[in-house]
Amino acid sequence: MRKASTSLHLLVATLLVCAGFVTAEAQRERFVVSAKAGGINAVSGQTGVQPQGSTAWEQLTIKDNLEAGDMVKTGRDGRVEMLLNPGAYLRVGENSEFELTNNSLENLEVRLIKGTAIVEATGTENTELMINITTPHTKMAIVRRGLYRVNVVPGDATELIVRKGRVLLSDSQIKVKGGRKLIFSGHTFSMAKLEKADKEKDAIENWSKERAETVAKANRRISFRDLNMALASFSDRWSRGFSSGSSGVWIFNPRFQCYTFLPYYFGWGSWGSPYGGSYSNAFYGYGSGYGGRTVTAYPGSSGGSTPPPSNGGNSPGYTPTQPPNVSPRPTREPDAGMHEPRQRPVGPRSRIDTGPVPPR
Repeated sequence: MRKASTSLHLLVATLLVCAGFVTAEAQRERFVVSAKAGGINAVSGQTGVQPQGSTAWEQLTIKDNLEAGDMVKTGRDGRVEMLLNPGAYLRVGENSEFELTNNSLENLEVRLIKGTAIVEATGTENTELMINITTPHTKMAIVRRGLYRVNVVPGDATELIVRKGRVLLSDSQIKVKGGRKLIFSGHTFSMAKLEKADKEKDAIENWSKERAETVAKANRRISFRDLNMALASFSDRWSRGFSSGSSGVWIFNPRFQCYTFLPYYFGWGSWGSPYGGSYSNAFYGYGSGYGGRTVTAYPGSSGGSTPPPSNGGNSPGYTPTQPPNVSPRPTREPDAGMHEPRQRPVGPRSRIDTGPVPPR
């Protein structure tokens, strides 16, 4: 009888765990027409978050969506990947601390207090970004797709490495192109070309590249059938998204347990990670002009993108020489239904008084 009771308890516990998993999975939005930055896409090691207005550090999880004023701290083995505007990722290494100062896409700003951060920004050659990065020594804006690394030693200096892309120094309005390294100290800075030693990869660089390959692969492995079914059920949201000024959306791939970037049609064939990975799946709206209510997804392959038909037809083998001649819809202000952030886990998190705690 005692063995039967024990087995029953184990069965109940297993069911509760499974129910908790299903509940947690259901909390993740599969498709997000992002109006804000701050979604946590990957966490490892010791990490903690201090919500705006709080004095306590809490455990950071991949179901968190940071708000303006939230601060994040990593321990000696901690790493965090945060979603910026669709197509751009912030990856922070160990022994680092940052604040999401502003999570709106129009005035996006991250303040790196100490440690190392890498920004991977995808897009076309003409994609215009405005990702503001502030440190104790300077303020800059990432304005083009590329790869950027910022190292901050509090009270000492800030090092900026631009491997690819373009950065605008906010104080001096100087534009810095790829292949440059800058060191800021006090009110001065020095600039030089990247040397061989600067191009060598360390642990955080290798991790960032691995994450880039993972999220690009998650895009290529999106089920075409499932995507079209989801797009059909969210047509109103997509029509609002096309007029929001965004270059794409975040889409959750449950197989990879992360969000990946799903670009819109324009710029077709040139979407890809600056690390080299391709974003082969995209979607395009047609029927009512650019951003129409009828939306179709176009799957690519590991070798590149498959162009959409030129006239709203279904000719997967047709390769247009230019985008279809469509007229834009009048721009509308996004409404509250346009962005549905992920919910934080139900129930209180573990509280700590002296710093981050390892994730459960």
